[in-house]
Amino acid sequence: METIVKPIFLFADSQLLFWHTEEGLLLDRVRQSLSVELAEGPLKAAYLGASNGDVHEFFELFVAAMEGIGITECRMIPAMPSPEDEAYLSQANVILLAGGDPWRGWQVFKENGLIERLIERYYAGAVLIGISAGAMQLGLKGWSEHPQVPHKTFDTLKIVPYVIDAHQEPNWYLLRQVVHEMGEGVRGLGIPMGGGVIFHPDWSIEPVRHSLIEFMVADSQLQQTLLLPPPPASGLEAGA
Repeated sequence: METIVKPIFLFADSQLLFWHTEEGLLLDRVRQSLSVELAEGPLKAAYLGASNGDVHEFFELFVAAMEGIGITECRMIPAMPSPEDEAYLSQANVILLAGGDPWRGWQVFKENGLIERLIERYYAGAVLIGISAGAMQLGLKGWSEHPQVPHKTFDTLKIVPYVIDAHQEPNWYLLRQVVHEMGEGVRGLGIPMGGGVIFHPDWSIEPVRHSLIEFMVADSQLQQTLLLPPPPASGLEAGA
């Protein structure tokens, strides 16, 4: 029996929203994963900008990206959602968690009951997309990127079984520190600028565009592995 859960798309930044190869847009894979839902009616996409303070310009980028794959029903779910916003989110087929400050966004999610709603939507078959802070929030742990906020980790959605960090290459200092503190059995993924990863329903991961760095603790030592993206099927990357 085919599982209802869909792949999760984790991006370091917004570049991959518009990235394409000769095979087409990367986001075409979002639409393809929703073929059953598409047959039932127009797809709906929701944007959660809590981590960046609901900056409208970033929502406009999201709308443009969705229009590129034929999704025209888009809605920003603000930090203080109305009943109409909540009803829309409960039906959304695509949900994007935007970048910004992970701690700031997480506090909004907690205050407004969005944590449970996001988990419910994932297991009901929605495609989740996390950009930067949003990617971190989909993983195991988060921390504030604001320089005036002391380094302190907090639990996140834990849908993706990795500690996620984005565009902090080459050293990945905080990711290294958090994985080391959590100990053996925990893995971390560093997603470089312009790169991404697809977390599949079978828990396999697929690097996108650029190589990832995976960290883990073994025999009390922090180890790292370079994870390479699959080669293009043919030709050169048109969006490189």
